[in-house]
Amino acid sequence: MKTKNYFYLLLLLFFVFSSCNTPKLGYFQDVQSGQTQQLMDVKLVTIQPGDKLSILVGSKDPGLAYLFNLQIVGRYKTSQSDANLSTSQVASYTLDENGDIDFPVLGKINLKGKTRSEVAAYIKNELISRQLLNDPVVTVDFLDLYFSVMGEVNSPGRFLMDHDKTTLIDALSRAGDLTINGKRDNVLVMREDGGKQMAYRVDLTNIQSIYNSPVYYLKQGDMIYVEPNEKKARESTAAGNAFLQPTLWISLASLLTSVSVLIFK
Repeated sequence: MKTKNYFYLLLLLFFVFSSCNTPKLGYFQDVQSGQTQQLMDVKLVTIQPGDKLSILVGSKDPGLAYLFNLQIVGRYKTSQSDANLSTSQVASYTLDENGDIDFPVLGKINLKGKTRSEVAAYIKNELISRQLLNDPVVTVDFLDLYFSVMGEVNSPGRFLMDHDKTTLIDALSRAGDLTINGKRDNVLVMREDGGKQMAYRVDLTNIQSIYNSPVYYLKQGDMIYVEPNEKKARESTAAGNAFLQPTLWISLASLLTSVSVLIFK
């Protein structure tokens, strides 16, 4: 009888410890102190058809610069006695299917595949070479470039890309980091490239997987999905995690012990 009791005790301990495995919760688990990592070439965001931009032209002569800024003119009244006054706000440009925009005075120009700085340099050079402005200052900003984060993160949603180099780590931070139930070793990034939908997997616990991934630097429209771990997935059923609870196995072992005592008494 003692032998059988020991057997049930060992069985209980096995299930208790096997249900307490530590999941991979930390990032960069293979990084050593002082370790260096070679990054891939920095991929700046390039402008694509359908993107929306703000392009501002400045100069020492505001009257001339005004001609090269697309304007939205509105009217407002500051008080009962004031006459209607006009105010203006710089409008945005949306690239057509060929990557072209219609720029004041310069006409149609193609911006597809250019970075923000390349667009600014191109327009500045055109204004100077055509002797339209001697001292143009051109500022280009993104208006609707975005990425999406879904799944097991604290704040899923769609986020604007506010600078040229947004990394996967930046994106997950913007989404409030992964929840405790998110799989850190198999994050999915979906990207449309050349008319095809590409899928990439990244292991956040491995520094090589992160920095060597083609999706370490995000592009506009990228979709990041964090899968639920096994525990979270089992919660979709009523008793999904019931057999992993130590209390269940303690109760079962107690029952088996009581039965064995009665049988072998």
